Amino acid sequence: MGFIEILVISIGLAMDAFAVSLGIGTSQKANGLRSILRLSFHLAFFQGLMTLLGWLGGSYIQQFIEAFDHWVAFGLLVIVGFRMIYSGFNPENEGYRQDPTRGKTLVILSVACSIDALAVGLSLAMLSVNI
Repeated sequence: MGFIEILVISIGLAMDAFAVSLGIGTSQKANGLRSILRLSFHLAFFQGLMTLLGWLGGSYIQQFIEAFDHWVAFGLLVIVGFRMIYSGFNPENEGYRQDPTRGKTLVILSVACSIDALAVGLSLAMLSVNI
């Protein structure tokens, strides 16, 4: 896999972190350099960690799920899609009540933002790309 392919994948993976950062920035709950650095560090750390974990997991389980891996991907996408539709129509959606760059909220945002990085790592392992 060449530099251009890796660059395009990394830009694509960074888009959700960018969207989360925009959302937190417009909420005006996270103020100051410390909040910015905390958010940036956690999002970047989890992006890298989840990609590595996906690759390690994919390298291990590739032989077990090759026959039905497309159905696993389909099922996961259906679940995520239905949850997104449900949350869009749910009238109880709320904004941030406190600084989202602290505590459990920050970890949940970082993990949720990095799920696609896990999938990319898994895909790279299935394609036998040596990272």
